[in-house]
Order: sequence, then structure tokens, then C-alpha cells
Amino acid sequence: MANSTTQKMQESGREIYALTSDIRYVALYRGGELVTSQKDGLSAASDAGSDQYEELLVNPTLLKLVQQRGNIDCGGAGFVIVGYGNFLQLVIALDDGHVSVCFEKSANPIGFVDPIRAICQ
Repeated sequence: MANSTTQKMQESGREIYALTSDIRYVALYRGGELVTSQKDGLSAASDAGSDQYEELLVNPTLLKLVQQRGNIDCGGAGFVIVGYGNFLQLVIALDDGHVSVCFEKSANPIGFVDPIRAICQ
């Protein structure tokens, strides 16, 4: 049975999916724990194994890099958007990790930064 932290993270994921049908994938990495989910029936979906490494290694590193740069003279940095070939990935820094949300390419992820951040608070 999932622990209460995992359950809270899964509930946050469901709330994020409810924001728009343009969301393909949600991952929360908090306090060293990773919870991921992907919408059923996606075309051109990424591999679950590579997704795990992306959440554990790539996305935390991207956030750290842009935060280090942003803190010098840009007023900080709270999120990154990566334009992959099949989707757009929004990665938002949280106090204890990050949330990663993949959108259809036709979506505008910037409009979802604040609602997603609010769900994860």
C-alpha cells in the first residue's frame, strides 16, 4: 500500500491532469521520492525507463543550472520549458524537488505555471 506522501503526490498529479486535456505526463519528485503517470493511448510517448532517469538526473540538473544563472542578476528562476520533438515539458522547481508536466505541442505551458505550483503547495 502506498504511504501518505505517495498518496498526496498521486492526488496532486490527478489535480494537475484536471487542468487541461493537453497534459500527457506528470511527474513529482519530492523529498527523494518519484511518482510518475502518463495518459493512456498517447502517440509518440517516451519510454518509462528514460523518463525515470530524466526526472532523477536531467530535470534537477536543468533547474539547478538555470537557478544558478538566474540568481546572478536575473531575479532567480522558477521553471524551465523544454521543447522536445513530440511535446513540451514544463519543469517547475519546488522547495523539496520539482514537478514535471508534459503538454501537447499546441499548448502554452506558461499559463499553467501558477496553477500547477498552487496544486503542489
